Amino acid sequence: MKSFFMSKPKSSFIEHFSNSIKYNSDGIYYADSSEIISYPDNGNVNCFEIEENSFWFRHRNNCIIKMIKNFHSSTDGPIFDVGGGNGFVAKGLLDAGLEVALVEPGPTGAINAKKRGVAHVICATTHTAQFKAGTIPAIGVFDVVEHIEDDIGFLKHLWELLVPGGMLYLTVPAYQFLWSQEDVEGGHFRRYTLSNLKKKMRHSGFDISYSSYIFSYLPIPIFLLRTLLNKLNLVESCASDSIKQDHSSPKGIGSKILNLFHNWELLKIRARKRIPLGGSCMVAAKKSD
Repeated sequence: MKSFFMSKPKSSFIEHFSNSIKYNSDGIYYADSSEIISYPDNGNVNCFEIEENSFWFRHRNNCIIKMIKNFHSSTDGPIFDVGGGNGFVAKGLLDAGLEVALVEPGPTGAINAKKRGVAHVICATTHTAQFKAGTIPAIGVFDVVEHIEDDIGFLKHLWELLVPGGMLYLTVPAYQFLWSQEDVEGGHFRRYTLSNLKKKMRHSGFDISYSSYIFSYLPIPIFLLRTLLNKLNLVESCASDSIKQDHSSPKGIGSKILNLFHNWELLKIRARKRIPLGGSCMVAAKKSD
Protein backbone atom coordinates (compact mmCIF):
# COMPACT_ATOMS: atom_id res chain seq x y z
CA MET A 1 0.00 0.00 0.00
CA LYS A 2 1.29 3.46 -0.88
CA SER A 3 1.84 5.99 1.90
CA PHE A 4 -0.69 8.83 2.05
CA PHE A 5 2.16 11.33 2.04
CA MET A 6 3.85 10.91 -1.32
CA SER A 7 6.38 12.82 -3.37
CA LYS A 8 5.59 16.33 -4.57
CA PRO A 9 2.67 16.21 -7.04
CA LYS A 10 3.71 17.06 -10.56
CA SER A 11 0.68 19.29 -10.92
CA SER A 12 1.60 21.45 -7.92
CA PHE A 13 1.31 25.16 -8.72
CA ILE A 14 2.55 26.52 -5.40
CA GLU A 15 6.05 27.53 -6.56
CA HIS A 16 4.51 30.06 -8.94
CA PHE A 17 3.36 32.15 -5.97
CA SER A 18 6.38 31.96 -3.65
CA ASN A 19 10.10 31.26 -3.84
CA SER A 20 10.64 30.99 -0.09
CA ILE A 21 8.61 27.93 0.95
CA LYS A 22 10.02 24.41 0.82
CA TYR A 23 8.27 21.13 0.11
CA ASN A 24 8.57 18.55 2.89
CA SER A 25 8.29 14.77 2.84
CA ASP A 26 4.94 14.96 4.65
CA GLY A 27 3.44 16.57 1.53
CA ILE A 28 3.27 20.07 3.01
CA TYR A 29 5.12 23.28 2.07
CA TYR A 30 6.80 25.07 4.98
CA ALA A 31 8.12 28.61 5.44
CA ASP A 32 11.60 29.17 6.84
CA SER A 33 10.29 31.38 9.66
CA SER A 34 7.24 31.58 11.93
CA GLU A 35 4.98 34.37 13.16
CA ILE A 36 3.06 34.80 16.41
CA ILE A 37 -0.70 34.73 15.83
CA SER A 38 -3.65 35.45 18.12
CA TYR A 39 -5.12 31.96 18.12
CA PRO A 40 -5.29 29.36 20.92
CA ASP A 41 -2.60 26.67 20.81
CA ASN A 42 -5.26 23.97 20.97
CA GLY A 43 -7.67 25.75 18.60
CA ASN A 44 -7.23 23.44 15.63
CA VAL A 45 -7.37 20.34 17.85
CA ASN A 46 -10.66 21.45 19.40
CA CYS A 47 -12.17 22.36 16.02
CA PHE A 48 -11.09 19.08 14.43
CA GLU A 49 -13.11 17.20 17.05
CA ILE A 50 -16.38 18.96 16.21
CA GLU A 51 -16.24 20.15 12.57
CA GLU A 52 -17.66 17.07 10.87
CA ASN A 53 -20.72 16.90 13.12
CA SER A 54 -21.28 20.62 13.66
CA PHE A 55 -24.37 22.26 12.16
CA TRP A 56 -22.49 25.60 12.39
CA PHE A 57 -19.41 24.54 10.42
CA ARG A 58 -21.55 22.66 7.91
CA HIS A 59 -23.89 25.58 7.21
CA ARG A 60 -21.05 28.10 7.11
CA ASN A 61 -19.38 25.91 4.46
CA ASN A 62 -22.57 25.80 2.40
CA CYS A 63 -22.95 29.59 2.62
CA ILE A 64 -19.31 30.16 1.63
CA ILE A 65 -19.60 27.84 -1.35
CA LYS A 66 -22.82 29.50 -2.55
CA MET A 67 -21.25 32.96 -2.28
CA ILE A 68 -18.01 32.02 -4.02
CA LYS A 69 -19.76 30.18 -6.86
CA ASN A 70 -21.59 33.42 -7.65
CA PHE A 71 -18.24 35.04 -8.53
CA HIS A 72 -15.64 32.32 -9.11
CA SER A 73 -15.46 29.29 -11.41
CA SER A 74 -13.03 26.39 -11.69
CA THR A 75 -11.27 28.18 -14.59
CA ASP A 76 -10.53 31.35 -12.59
CA GLY A 77 -7.51 29.90 -10.82
CA PRO A 78 -6.93 28.71 -7.25
CA ILE A 79 -8.51 30.16 -4.13
CA PHE A 80 -6.01 30.56 -1.28
CA ASP A 81 -7.79 29.66 1.95
CA VAL A 82 -5.73 31.75 4.39
CA GLY A 83 -5.83 30.70 8.04
CA GLY A 84 -7.77 27.66 6.88
CA GLY A 85 -7.21 25.56 9.99
CA ASN A 86 -7.89 21.87 9.53
CA GLY A 87 -9.03 22.28 5.93
CA PHE A 88 -12.77 21.89 6.50
CA VAL A 89 -13.62 24.83 4.24
CA ALA A 90 -10.88 23.99 1.74
CA LYS A 91 -12.15 20.41 1.40
CA GLY A 92 -15.69 21.72 0.90
CA LEU A 93 -14.51 24.02 -1.89
CA LEU A 94 -12.58 21.17 -3.50
CA ASP A 95 -15.65 18.93 -3.39
CA ALA A 96 -17.56 21.78 -5.07
CA GLY A 97 -15.13 21.62 -8.01
CA LEU A 98 -12.90 24.59 -7.16
CA GLU A 99 -9.10 24.63 -7.01
CA VAL A 100 -7.77 25.44 -3.55
CA ALA A 101 -4.50 25.99 -1.71
CA LEU A 102 -4.66 26.05 2.08
CA VAL A 103 -2.42 28.44 4.03
CA GLU A 104 -2.31 27.59 7.74
CA PRO A 105 0.43 28.63 10.21
CA GLY A 106 -0.35 25.87 12.72
CA PRO A 107 1.42 22.55 11.97
CA THR A 108 -1.44 20.56 13.55
CA GLY A 109 -4.01 22.22 11.30
CA ALA A 110 -1.82 21.81 8.21
CA ILE A 111 -1.34 18.09 8.89
CA ASN A 112 -5.07 17.61 9.58
CA ALA A 113 -5.90 19.35 6.28
CA LYS A 114 -3.53 17.05 4.41
CA LYS A 115 -5.12 14.00 6.02
CA ARG A 116 -8.53 15.40 5.09
CA GLY A 117 -7.57 15.31 1.42
CA VAL A 118 -6.41 18.86 0.67
CA ALA A 119 -3.59 18.40 -1.84
CA HIS A 120 -1.96 21.84 -1.67
CA VAL A 121 -1.14 22.80 1.92
CA ILE A 122 1.25 25.56 3.01
CA CYS A 123 2.22 25.76 6.69
CA ALA A 124 2.85 29.50 6.97
CA THR A 125 1.21 32.88 7.23
CA THR A 126 0.88 35.07 4.16
CA HIS A 127 3.85 37.05 5.49
CA THR A 128 6.21 34.15 6.24
CA ALA A 129 5.29 32.48 2.94
CA GLN A 130 6.41 35.67 1.18
CA PHE A 131 3.85 35.35 -1.58
CA LYS A 132 4.59 37.43 -4.64
CA ALA A 133 2.53 40.60 -4.94
CA GLY A 134 -0.18 40.68 -7.58
CA THR A 135 -0.21 36.92 -8.28
CA ILE A 136 -3.08 35.31 -6.35
CA PRO A 137 -6.46 35.06 -8.15
CA ALA A 138 -8.64 34.79 -5.04
CA ILE A 139 -8.25 34.68 -1.26
CA GLY A 140 -10.59 33.36 1.41
CA VAL A 141 -10.27 34.41 5.06
CA PHE A 142 -13.01 32.67 7.00
CA ASP A 143 -13.21 33.75 10.64
CA VAL A 144 -9.63 35.01 10.49
CA VAL A 145 -9.70 38.83 10.36
CA GLU A 146 -11.07 39.10 13.91
CA HIS A 147 -7.79 37.51 15.10
CA ILE A 148 -5.71 40.33 13.53
CA GLU A 149 -5.14 43.40 15.70
CA ASP A 150 -4.39 45.64 12.69
CA ASP A 151 -7.24 44.41 10.53
CA ILE A 152 -6.98 47.24 8.00
CA GLY A 153 -3.25 46.61 7.58
CA PHE A 154 -4.01 42.92 7.00
CA LEU A 155 -6.72 43.69 4.43
CA LYS A 156 -4.31 46.01 2.59
CA HIS A 157 -1.72 43.23 2.61
CA LEU A 158 -4.23 40.83 1.03
CA TRP A 159 -5.09 43.50 -1.55
CA GLU A 160 -1.41 43.64 -2.54
CA LEU A 161 -1.26 39.85 -3.03
CA LEU A 162 -4.27 39.68 -5.35
CA VAL A 163 -4.13 40.01 -9.11
CA PRO A 164 -5.95 43.05 -10.57
CA GLY A 165 -9.65 42.29 -10.21
CA GLY A 166 -8.89 39.42 -7.82
CA MET A 167 -11.54 38.43 -5.29
CA LEU A 168 -11.49 38.40 -1.51
CA TYR A 169 -14.07 36.27 0.34
CA LEU A 170 -14.44 36.50 4.10
CA THR A 171 -16.55 35.77 7.14
CA VAL A 172 -16.27 37.29 10.63
CA PRO A 173 -18.33 37.14 13.85
CA ALA A 174 -21.06 39.78 14.04
CA TYR A 175 -21.99 42.48 16.56
CA GLN A 176 -19.75 43.72 19.35
CA PHE A 177 -22.69 43.55 21.79
CA LEU A 178 -22.46 39.74 21.45
CA TRP A 179 -18.91 39.76 22.86
CA SER A 180 -18.39 36.92 25.35
CA GLN A 181 -15.77 34.77 27.04
CA GLU A 182 -15.66 32.64 23.89
CA ASP A 183 -14.26 35.64 21.97
CA VAL A 184 -11.63 36.19 24.65
CA GLU A 185 -10.53 32.56 24.69
CA GLY A 186 -10.67 32.41 20.89
CA GLY A 187 -8.11 35.20 20.54
CA HIS A 188 -10.50 37.71 18.97
CA PHE A 189 -9.84 41.44 18.93
CA ARG A 190 -13.35 42.48 17.91
CA ARG A 191 -16.67 41.54 16.29
CA TYR A 192 -18.12 43.41 13.31
CA THR A 193 -21.21 44.86 11.70
CA LEU A 194 -21.52 44.74 7.94
CA SER A 195 -21.34 48.52 7.88
CA ASN A 196 -18.00 48.88 9.67
CA LEU A 197 -16.53 45.82 7.93
CA LYS A 198 -17.35 47.16 4.47
CA LYS A 199 -16.00 50.59 5.42
CA LYS A 200 -12.68 49.03 6.39
CA MET A 201 -12.59 46.95 3.20
CA ARG A 202 -13.26 49.96 0.99
CA HIS A 203 -10.56 51.88 2.87
CA SER A 204 -8.22 48.96 2.04
CA GLY A 205 -8.92 49.21 -1.69
CA PHE A 206 -11.79 46.79 -2.27
CA ASP A 207 -15.08 47.21 -4.12
CA ILE A 208 -17.88 45.30 -2.38
CA SER A 209 -19.56 42.75 -4.66
CA TYR A 210 -21.86 41.13 -2.10
CA SER A 211 -22.46 41.30 1.64
CA SER A 212 -24.86 39.64 4.05
CA TYR A 213 -25.32 38.32 7.53
CA ILE A 214 -25.70 34.57 8.04
CA PHE A 215 -27.00 32.49 10.97
CA SER A 216 -29.99 34.80 11.25
CA TYR A 217 -31.39 32.84 14.21
CA LEU A 218 -28.26 33.03 16.42
CA PRO A 219 -27.98 36.59 17.84
CA ILE A 220 -30.62 36.10 20.54
CA PRO A 221 -29.32 32.68 21.73
CA ILE A 222 -25.72 33.97 21.71
CA PHE A 223 -26.72 37.00 23.75
CA LEU A 224 -28.75 35.03 26.30
CA LEU A 225 -26.54 31.97 26.65
CA ARG A 226 -23.08 33.52 26.27
CA THR A 227 -22.95 37.30 26.51
CA LEU A 228 -25.48 37.78 29.31
CA LEU A 229 -24.19 34.86 31.39
CA ASN A 230 -20.68 36.24 30.95
CA LYS A 231 -21.79 39.70 32.12
CA LEU A 232 -23.41 38.10 35.18
CA ASN A 233 -20.15 36.24 35.90
CA LEU A 234 -21.91 32.91 35.49
CA VAL A 235 -19.44 31.71 32.84
CA GLU A 236 -15.73 31.61 33.61
CA SER A 237 -14.48 29.64 30.63
CA CYS A 238 -15.75 27.79 27.58
CA ALA A 239 -15.33 24.08 28.34
CA SER A 240 -14.83 21.76 25.38
CA ASP A 241 -17.89 19.68 26.33
CA SER A 242 -20.04 22.83 26.30
CA ILE A 243 -18.68 23.84 22.88
CA LYS A 244 -19.43 20.38 21.48
CA GLN A 245 -22.97 20.63 22.81
CA ASP A 246 -23.42 24.08 21.23
CA HIS A 247 -22.38 22.71 17.84
CA SER A 248 -24.47 19.53 17.92
CA SER A 249 -27.51 19.46 15.66
CA PRO A 250 -30.94 19.55 17.33
CA LYS A 251 -33.31 16.60 16.98
CA GLY A 252 -36.88 16.28 15.80
CA ILE A 253 -38.82 19.49 15.18
CA GLY A 254 -35.76 21.56 16.12
CA SER A 255 -33.82 19.97 13.26
CA LYS A 256 -36.62 20.72 10.79
CA ILE A 257 -36.82 24.38 11.87
CA LEU A 258 -33.04 24.72 11.61
CA ASN A 259 -33.09 23.27 8.09
CA LEU A 260 -35.79 25.74 7.07
CA PHE A 261 -33.59 28.64 8.22
CA HIS A 262 -30.54 27.19 6.48
CA ASN A 263 -32.33 26.56 3.18
CA TRP A 264 -33.82 30.07 3.26
CA GLU A 265 -30.38 31.62 3.82
CA LEU A 266 -28.81 29.58 1.01
CA LEU A 267 -31.55 30.70 -1.38
CA LYS A 268 -30.90 34.32 -0.40
CA ILE A 269 -27.16 33.99 -0.98
CA ARG A 270 -27.58 32.24 -4.33
CA ALA A 271 -29.86 35.10 -5.43
CA ARG A 272 -27.29 37.62 -4.10
CA LYS A 273 -29.82 39.03 -1.67
CA ARG A 274 -28.90 40.28 1.79
CA ILE A 275 -29.97 38.65 5.05
CA PRO A 276 -30.66 41.55 7.44
CA LEU A 277 -29.13 40.15 10.64
CA GLY A 278 -27.17 37.18 11.93
CA GLY A 279 -24.38 35.83 14.07
CA SER A 280 -21.77 36.21 11.30
CA CYS A 281 -20.98 38.62 8.46
CA MET A 282 -19.94 37.45 5.01
CA VAL A 283 -18.53 39.57 2.17
CA ALA A 284 -17.27 39.08 -1.38
CA ALA A 285 -15.11 41.95 -2.64
CA LYS A 286 -13.01 42.74 -5.69
CA LYS A 287 -9.59 44.34 -5.78
CA SER A 288 -10.20 47.78 -7.24
CA ASP A 289 -7.87 49.24 -9.86
